[in-house]
Amino acid sequence: MQLGMVGLGRMGANMVRRLLRDGHECVVSDLSADAVQQLDSEGAVGSTSLDDFVSKLTKPRVAWVMVPAGNATENTVKALAEKMEAGDIIIDGGNSYFKDDARRAKELAPKGINYVDVGTSGGIWGLERGYCMMIGGPKEAVEHLDPIFKTLAPGIGEIDKTKEREGMQSTAEDGYLYCGPSGAGHFVKMVHNGIEYGLMQAYAEGFDIFRNANSEALPEELRYDLNLADIAELWRRGSVVSSWLLDLTAMALAENPSLSNYTGFVQDSGEGRWTIQAAIDEAVPADVLTAALFVRFRSRQEHTFAEKVLSAMRMKFGGHVEKK
Repeated sequence: MQLGMVGLGRMGANMVRRLLRDGHECVVSDLSADAVQQLDSEGAVGSTSLDDFVSKLTKPRVAWVMVPAGNATENTVKALAEKMEAGDIIIDGGNSYFKDDARRAKELAPKGINYVDVGTSGGIWGLERGYCMMIGGPKEAVEHLDPIFKTLAPGIGEIDKTKEREGMQSTAEDGYLYCGPSGAGHFVKMVHNGIEYGLMQAYAEGFDIFRNANSEALPEELRYDLNLADIAELWRRGSVVSSWLLDLTAMALAENPSLSNYTGFVQDSGEGRWTIQAAIDEAVPADVLTAALFVRFRSRQEHTFAEKVLSAMRMKFGGHVEKK
């Protein structure tokens, strides 16, 4: 099947490579001519502009947009829509806000252009592991794209079938799922990333407790000099808290147990904030996810003004002097 890919960053380029390996034809476009040339040399069909890109797609055209969420995606979708026709499909595989998906789908509907949102998880490992995809949009368009999703997805692999699912027919076991109408895919991916924040924070806090278990503030007989890399490796094997995130933590600790090559500045890409906003809109308590997001904000400041206020109050009511 033919697919056009706009955006050849680490994920977009590797998705093209995975598709090429399975015999699909890929037309590629990027602001970097070098990125286009590299994929062209690997078997993709390069293009010099969006006009050239669209002209090389066969009807019904399929254009997958894999550029940063926000203005870059908005402008790319609009530019493609001006050049495409009824029956064509535009896929947003980035991390767009689900409400933007619903709006774009509505705007493209009068032209008969199908808009499909695909929340894509897999990162830089997706080329070999495959990509977990959460999909929203017109069901007929999604069904047309099934060969693409099947190739990009991880597949059943060696994961045991979940008990009680016998007889259930779903692509979920292959690693991709149609979640519902426009925006549903990115809504599911949004909450996925919000949960990710919480899981990451739990691991981070646990290993911080281990790291400080040898603190001089503790009684000498209760101090423990723990090997964090070994603990992470231990938990990967048979523990109830094993996960891919723990696999990556174990890898980082094996490379550098002190993690001195990191500053601790933790960015957020937006989905965590949107997840909390959705929880507010739905009146759903999300204590852990909210706290995890706020910790990321905290990581970008040496000390917050709130902490200065706390310190000032402690000094005033109890004479507590700050430690130097």
